[in-house]
Amino acid sequence: MRLGRIPWINCYPVYGAIDRGLIRVPAELVSGTASELNDLLATGALQVSAVSAVEYARNAALYDLLPDLAITSDGPVHSVALFSKRPIAELTDCTVLLSASSKTSVLLLELLCRHRWSIAPQFATVRAEAADLAGLSALPHQAVLVIGDAALHLSTQSIYPVRVDLGEEWNHWTGLPF
Repeated sequence: MRLGRIPWINCYPVYGAIDRGLIRVPAELVSGTASELNDLLATGALQVSAVSAVEYARNAALYDLLPDLAITSDGPVHSVALFSKRPIAELTDCTVLLSASSKTSVLLLELLCRHRWSIAPQFATVRAEAADLAGLSALPHQAVLVIGDAALHLSTQSIYPVRVDLGEEWNHWTGLPF
C-alpha cells in the first residue's frame, strides 16, 4: 500500500504519530504537494491520501472520505495567502503567480478575483514551495498565491506590503469555514 503525505507543518497533526514511530503503518509513505498527491491518487498510484476539495468535487465517485478529518479554518488560515506589491483592487491585467501546489487555492483565488473583488489579473502557474521563494523575485509579477509552509515563511518577510488570507476572505464572503 502507498500512503500520500503532505510534508507541511499544518499536516503534522495528521502524520505526527506515524512520523515519530508511535503508530506503525504497513505502507510506503509518499510525500508531495496537494496537487501531486491528487494526481497520484486519481491514477491509482496511491491507495490512501489527503485529497483536495476540488479534486474530490471533480471525481467524488473515486474516493471514500474519512469522517471528521480535514484541514479547515473558520476565519484566517494563515497558510493560504495572496501576497501583493499593490492593493488588490489594482491587480487587473497584472501578473499574479499561482502556486502549482494547490488546485483548491487557485480556484478559490479565481472566484474571489472575479466575484468578490471584480478584478481580472493575468495568472501564471509556478512552483512556489518554501525553497522556491527567493527565485520568485526573478519573475515579473505583482502578486503571488502561496500555500503551506511557503505562506508561513513569506509572512515573515517584507517583500509584499499587501497580504490577504484566503481563509479569512472566504469566511467574510460566504460566512462559511474554509
